[in-house]
Amino acid sequence: MTEADEHTTDVLVIGGGPAATWAAITAAETGARVTLVDKGYCGTSGATAAGGNNLWLVGPGPRREESIRDRERAAGGLTDSDWMARVVETTWERIGQLADWGYPFPAGPDGRPLRSSLQGPEYMRRMRRRAHRRGVRILDHHPALRLLADPDGVVSGAAGIARQDGGRPWRITAAAVVLATGGTAFLSGAFGTNVNTGDGLLMAAEHGAELSGMEFCTAYALAPEWGTHTKGRMLQWGTFYDDRGRPLTTAPGLNGRQDAQRELAKGNRVFARLDRAPLHARQAMRDAQPNYFLPLDKAGIDPFTTAYPLRMVYEGSVRGTGGLRLTGPDCATTVPGLYAAGDAATRELITGAISGGGSHNGAWAIASGTFAGRAAAEFSRGRRAHPTPGPPVAGAVRGAPTVDDVVRAVQAHILPPARSYRKSGARLTESAAALESVWRQLSDGLAPVPARDAYKPRQAVALAAAARWMTAASLARAETRGLHRREDQPGTDGRCGHRILVGGLDTVWTAPDPVTPRLLTSDAVA
Repeated sequence: MTEADEHTTDVLVIGGGPAATWAAITAAETGARVTLVDKGYCGTSGATAAGGNNLWLVGPGPRREESIRDRERAAGGLTDSDWMARVVETTWERIGQLADWGYPFPAGPDGRPLRSSLQGPEYMRRMRRRAHRRGVRILDHHPALRLLADPDGVVSGAAGIARQDGGRPWRITAAAVVLATGGTAFLSGAFGTNVNTGDGLLMAAEHGAELSGMEFCTAYALAPEWGTHTKGRMLQWGTFYDDRGRPLTTAPGLNGRQDAQRELAKGNRVFARLDRAPLHARQAMRDAQPNYFLPLDKAGIDPFTTAYPLRMVYEGSVRGTGGLRLTGPDCATTVPGLYAAGDAATRELITGAISGGGSHNGAWAIASGTFAGRAAAEFSRGRRAHPTPGPPVAGAVRGAPTVDDVVRAVQAHILPPARSYRKSGARLTESAAALESVWRQLSDGLAPVPARDAYKPRQAVALAAAARWMTAASLARAETRGLHRREDQPGTDGRCGHRILVGGLDTVWTAPDPVTPRLLTSDAVA
């Protein structure tokens, strides 16, 4: 093999979004040799690069603690106050550094920089440039297919393919690995989520990793009926209507989106008009999220004066909460040598049972990437990794189900609102049985694909695994809490005030997390 096919590094980061780049930069800042591999092109792939983020950005002082308390009250009693404080503090520090690196934050009327929002393309261009300047080796279009481990089970690298080189295999030995592969939106078409298929969750679970919060992955967002852009913050200025033009009774501000989603989940059409937006703010709204307005403009619709139809778009754990369980403040997983950041890691610690939306998710990517990169670099010091070949991934089998067959079968039990937005024990049990059948069918392999598409069968397997974990966790949480809505269990049960762990591949298991939530206030308990 050539040098491009096999090499050694101190820290391997898998992923290419904000969490991955923060992890890579942080590890490189310590002097570690860092390699980053991305399924797409680092800086342009993923949900952030396609749009942007608001940020949970609160300066030092009483407002910071009050912000944490506010989040606790909304989050269903599952958060950890120490994690929340560290995330807010680290985000504040890192955004200051981003400004020093030249990010063009706008200024307010008083001349002070406005730093609570990031434009995705510009943000990720800066992050890629900074990673390069720190000496990070970036390998684009190099999806990882599996993790490597030494004889003691310590993760020691990864193997994958080079998509743009005919699918030629690569193998990287690393003393520590950071998974920042994003969450999973099940190829729903949500804007910027085509690379978010849960690959990292599968690779980690193959080495025994545990997950948490998977019942809270069932996040939907609203988009124009013919569009995919789900930056729904614009809808805080919306008035909602039924298909006869009658205004719907909805909560004011952002909470109105949930009322609109409930109507859509019942099968009713819903329209929105952004007529509550102040005149002076409308151009700023367009400037902040141009991709939201583009399909409306193309259709000849002025959304401030004309109602337009909405649809629910599944965003899964990209906007939801679940992911790999973290065992300590360094973002270590339950697998030695493996760290997780961003959407690949559970966000229950800061968002509990509800969505992180854009702001908390954006802050989580920055902070968890920083924590994981620093810890991985420390773990790698002085360690010489010696991975074993490990079991190969399942090969191609003629006559086996195709990738598309598996994806469609899984989507049928995840994407419909009746399966994920409105859950019931009966439907979950039915889905569990169907997904178990899918898993058995793909266990020996899928139909052949070209070498450069060898990552696609792994995506399909990852989707099937994630769907089974989500369904099992949803059955285990016999109540309604946050994003987890059980029609047959409509109330919140105080006995369920714990996080739920899930894992396993051929046999899926669930268990209460022995680590209890840590709260600042008793009234935050659901």
